[in-house]
Amino acid sequence: MKIGRIESKALSFCLMVAMLATYSMVALAGDARVAGEIVVSGTAVDGIAPVVLVNGEQVKSGRSIFTSSSIITDKNSSATIKIGSLGTLRIAPDSSLTISFDKNGIRSELTKGTLSVLSSSDAVSVALPNGTLSELTAGKSVSTVQDDDDDDDDDGAGGWWLWAVVFAGATAAVIFAAAYSNNRVNVGGNTTIISPTS
Repeated sequence: MKIGRIESKALSFCLMVAMLATYSMVALAGDARVAGEIVVSGTAVDGIAPVVLVNGEQVKSGRSIFTSSSIITDKNSSATIKIGSLGTLRIAPDSSLTISFDKNGIRSELTKGTLSVLSSSDAVSVALPNGTLSELTAGKSVSTVQDDDDDDDDDGAGGWWLWAVVFAGATAAVIFAAAYSNNRVNVGGNTTIISPTS
């Protein structure tokens, strides 16, 4: 069976369209973005399931998380972020975090609260409000609350030293008075006290 000129051109055109569509889809698939998934847990309030804010929007479990996302939990909710083979992070209640990630690793900025690394292929970089940078491996946590507690402890130590100085001064005054009183005690003005010692 002989293929005519028109059929040959039609067949060539169809093959070209099929090849173009196939290679275009392969090229688009090669540039996929890394995405994570959020799992929200916590206590329901007034029968409403717990939610967290992702980029200012209320979300529940199952939502995709992309790089440079801001995540805020309230006192009744926490969030677990699963980012494929890169790792899994847990954001405690009453926390605020910005998370960035790509195929090379996870970076984050913890503004408030506590972040725990449940699993990770590499150390997770966490920037804190006081300017320090922590590198967390699996099983490690970091919190901004610890900084506040340390400040309180410092204030308490300062108050303790003040009372120690006051007590030492009072003790020194009593010892000085006892040592230089020549064994004379005036009670009630000019009363004469007879001492058995001469």
